[in-house]
Amino acid sequence: MDKNVMPFSVIFLGLCIVLSSWIISQSLKSKQKEIGNQNDQFRYELISSQNNIILFDKQSGESWRKFLPPSEGPTEWEKQQTPVSSTAK
Repeated sequence: MDKNVMPFSVIFLGLCIVLSSWIISQSLKSKQKEIGNQNDQFRYELISSQNNIILFDKQSGESWRKFLPPSEGPTEWEKQQTPVSSTAK
């Protein structure tokens, strides 16, 4: 009887290893998606000083600027040139 149980034990062990590997990979995928969503949540940064407000997009590197006092400059948002080129990513 011992020789008949051995193949079933090996097959059972193999299925357990495959199933546990699949469960671990699925949990890692869901964790990676969660981290990606958190990164999108903090994509923009608001920088303010005495004279202007700058909205910076961390993902694309673009920024927009608006002067606070209307007498000193335009009141519309202006897109600023980025100091970092897009090829440097």
